[in-house]
Amino acid sequence: MRILSDFPVYGVKLNYGRIARIALIIDKLVRNTKLDNFTDERYYPPVDSDAEYVLRYFLCMVALDHRTSRYQPFEGFVDGEFFHGADLLYRLGMKKFLTDPEFFSPQRLSRITVDEVIGWLSITLNNKKITIWDPDVRAELLRDIGIKLLKFYDGKVCNIIDRARNRLKGMPGYGLIDLLKVFKAYSDPVEKKAYLYAKFISRRGLFTYEDPYDAEVPVDNHLVRVALRLGIVEPSKQLFQKILKGEEFSWDEDVELRFAVRKAYKYIARITNIDPLILDDFLWLFGRHCCTKSEPVCVNGCSGKCEALSYCSGGCPFEDVCAYRGERALRITEHNYQSTYYY
Repeated sequence: MRILSDFPVYGVKLNYGRIARIALIIDKLVRNTKLDNFTDERYYPPVDSDAEYVLRYFLCMVALDHRTSRYQPFEGFVDGEFFHGADLLYRLGMKKFLTDPEFFSPQRLSRITVDEVIGWLSITLNNKKITIWDPDVRAELLRDIGIKLLKFYDGKVCNIIDRARNRLKGMPGYGLIDLLKVFKAYSDPVEKKAYLYAKFISRRGLFTYEDPYDAEVPVDNHLVRVALRLGIVEPSKQLFQKILKGEEFSWDEDVELRFAVRKAYKYIARITNIDPLILDDFLWLFGRHCCTKSEPVCVNGCSGKCEALSYCSGGCPFEDVCAYRGERALRITEHNYQSTYYY
């Protein structure tokens, strides 16, 4: 007799026993996590900013919020403070927002060039110019947003919010998530950027969704890595070998794995009665600072950042239930999928 966890989900099994055990731990951790309202003015617009300008800013920045580096780290100093990866992306975004807010207008976006993106998203570190990875793709994504905002939404992001009618999902073509799919940046079948955008603007009080049961975690490489190590998803033998060997996944395999990861976290959200967009706060921070790719807590102990998050008290909170910990965790990282503008 096959148990429920034996049935494949998009080529990946969900381990429901582990999901239930992990949910009990996450429930205690997330309840004590302070909710981020995204008001840190190093990264996000001031709270008294015009709603349309804030909606534009987040629409553009989330559109660009996928892997910032491939051949060299995207990092450097801004106003004497060091920033890395997505933090640097949003820091440079706010510098632009404060000095030239019309940069994010659909008229300007529709004409943006690769050189403008390079000029904006570059920084000098140790006398070396560092530019965000794939500036040509990011320029294309921004142009697409500008053109389609003008064509379909009269140049106003507020019109998208109005048409969503306080829904994440709805009838096909309605609800915020589906309305965003017209933009290339938000065309990911697993809807990572769309749900991240919903998370940002809902916390800022610019969008209220009345269907929390339709919320999902925005699945990126951090969330995949945590799910794999916890063992709540179990890739097929073929996919597991590709992860171990570092072989690049195909588009289909990437989508299949991330869908399964999203579903596993949805079960955790239902068990704990925690909104997936709130659950994502914990998962992303834990993956980025504690269960990192090369220096997980179970190998190197708590880092300063990890301790500051209060998730670990001298050790990983999942150490008794984790499927892959210690040296084994270093072999089980996120899958290799580089050519993406989804996450």
